[in-house]
Amino acid sequence: MRVLAAMSGGVDSAVAAARAVDAGHEVVGVHLALSRAGGTLRTGSRGCCTIEDAMDARRVADKLGIPFYVWDFSERFRDDVIADFISEYQAGRTPNPCMRCNEKIKFAALLERAIELGFDAVCTGHYASLRDGERGLELHRAADDAKDQSYVLGVLTAEQLAHTYFPLGDTPSKAVVRAEAAERGLLVASKPDSHDICFIPDGDTRGWLAEKVGTATGDIVDREGHVVGSHEGAHAYTVGQRRGLHLGVPAADGKPRFVLEVRPVSNTVVVGPKEALAIGRIAGARLSWAGAEPLTDEFACDVQIRAHADPVPAQAVRGEDGLIVTPVEPLDGVAPGQTAVLYDGTRVIGQFTIDRTESAVPVG
Repeated sequence: MRVLAAMSGGVDSAVAAARAVDAGHEVVGVHLALSRAGGTLRTGSRGCCTIEDAMDARRVADKLGIPFYVWDFSERFRDDVIADFISEYQAGRTPNPCMRCNEKIKFAALLERAIELGFDAVCTGHYASLRDGERGLELHRAADDAKDQSYVLGVLTAEQLAHTYFPLGDTPSKAVVRAEAAERGLLVASKPDSHDICFIPDGDTRGWLAEKVGTATGDIVDREGHVVGSHEGAHAYTVGQRRGLHLGVPAADGKPRFVLEVRPVSNTVVVGPKEALAIGRIAGARLSWAGAEPLTDEFACDVQIRAHADPVPAQAVRGEDGLIVTPVEPLDGVAPGQTAVLYDGTRVIGQFTIDRTESAVPVG
């Protein structure tokens, strides 16, 4: 099988590429240049897809004896991931750029080019598994729950899954991967994992957004509409946020308040008690299925709303307006723009972008 190994410069993709070589595949390594900032360098665990990462990936490819290329996907990344991130915040939603990157870049743009060039599959260092099911190929959680990345891969379609290769899916732990990298003599064996949003390496999302979209003073109100503070840009706030509110009017019960809603049209931020973050129902129209679609319009599932959140049993109903999911117990702090991934045990059923939520706690 001809395999294009996506090599980020980290230990996971390095070991994945090495295992693909050991499996006897014809492997070519490729690093995706996602930024045209020529001086971009990595700082510890912050940032990725930097010059340093490209050099690390090249050294691994040389060690493995495979061809290596750097492909410039910066324009596509800017349009499909960064621009989407900005527009989602401007619309009062909380986006997940890693989901968009997997959907639009790694398993759309990259896979499309790979197939055009005659490759059979794209290999990545994601921790997830592919299995043959009764109705076709299925995406499942990885063996290591702590490193499982099936959530961020929930955007993949049946066609994309047919051309993907996840050599790390059955690995019991990240420690095993690092030990294997060291045994192979790969210099990235002890390289720290990347964290935060890759195009905001300093972690200051609020400052980055203010620079991109500007600031505009607005009101912070409680659930009854009473003004309790002010802000310099609603886009800087996310549902569930507690810190940095600087409210001028304390709550009557003296308890801390949290962001419950962001209203971009009126440039208003709504705050309230923690219990008001409990969400009894979520819905969305932008959905996809990771393999075969459900056989019925109503089905039981587990719903997961963050990469490292616990799945919650739920009932899903598919209709003309998309999917409505009702969990058996309220979800905590859900924001429009987040991705809900549905599971059947370890199998990923599909995903949708949340655009509507219903509080489990009525006003008053």
